[in-house]
Amino acid sequence: MKRLLNTLYVTTPGAYLYKKGETVCVRIKKENRLSLPIHNLEGIVCFGAVTCSPPLMGFCGKRNVFISFLSEYGRFLARVQGPVSGNVLLRREQFRRADNQNQTACIARSFTLAKIANSRVVLQRALRDYPTGANAQSLKQTQTRLSFIMDKLRNSIPLEEIRGIEGDAARTYFSMFDHLIQAQKKNFFFHERTRRPPLDNLNALLSFLYTLLSHDCASALESCGLDPQVGFLHCDRPGRPGLALDLMEEFRAFLCDRLALSLINRKQIKETGFLKTETGAVLMNDATRKTVLTAYQKRKQDELIHPFLNERIEVGLLPFIQSLLLARFLRGDLDAYPPFLWK
Repeated sequence: MKRLLNTLYVTTPGAYLYKKGETVCVRIKKENRLSLPIHNLEGIVCFGAVTCSPPLMGFCGKRNVFISFLSEYGRFLARVQGPVSGNVLLRREQFRRADNQNQTACIARSFTLAKIANSRVVLQRALRDYPTGANAQSLKQTQTRLSFIMDKLRNSIPLEEIRGIEGDAARTYFSMFDHLIQAQKKNFFFHERTRRPPLDNLNALLSFLYTLLSHDCASALESCGLDPQVGFLHCDRPGRPGLALDLMEEFRAFLCDRLALSLINRKQIKETGFLKTETGAVLMNDATRKTVLTAYQKRKQDELIHPFLNERIEVGLLPFIQSLLLARFLRGDLDAYPPFLWK
């Protein structure tokens, strides 16, 4: 069982993390602000100008606590981890299947199917909440379009075609995203997905949430003995956690997109929490990042019935459960990988 609130997020510029006995300490401007026992942590995420002492990094590596370094934009930079101790037989099977085009396409199809299905549910929820809204007809048409796209995945198709379908579905889904914003329309709008860097407030918020989810998925895969770098839907690229990106496709709409819309529509975040730099990039200030982090961790404590296990679980456990199911499929314990389908 994994704790849900076991990740330390450090967002204050100039913070310094160091080891003291069996604890992780945080110092800001020569003042000790926090001290946490190492056994309470499974991950540390540092944003922007945050530094860690070498003894702490070695200590965390030895105790299997991952340290991730992100830019102030929330872009992944690097990760510190100890020796890999995953099941070598499982990883060898993962690598073999990743080198087999037919096997890769089969697994990629499952991730893509879940992504499209869960994106469609987001639109269904919006239509349920605003059945007589000005965009109701457009929402219905987009749902129908996504259903049509999903039908293309019923049969075995080549990997490149699956990737094309995933891209088509993403464009279709995001074409309606601006209509899901019900408040603060002047300051939170969506024209297109922009990254590296995000060019508007909503894209900055989405990128930040996707980065948090990517960290959780990578940690979950590592804990199950899988290599988060070797994916199926996402091709290999140096420094890119392909399998973590594959896994998070199932949760983007369900967890991140819904949370972003909720924060905006409930006015829990405001336009004043975002800053546009001279280069056009949009950043969140420290207070807004903390608000988003708190909401993200709180959302992970919500419960639902897992569609495959038929058991009540916390949302924060979903990446770990799906990683376990993927590992069991690769070992041959399951005939197929059952992706997470939101209902």
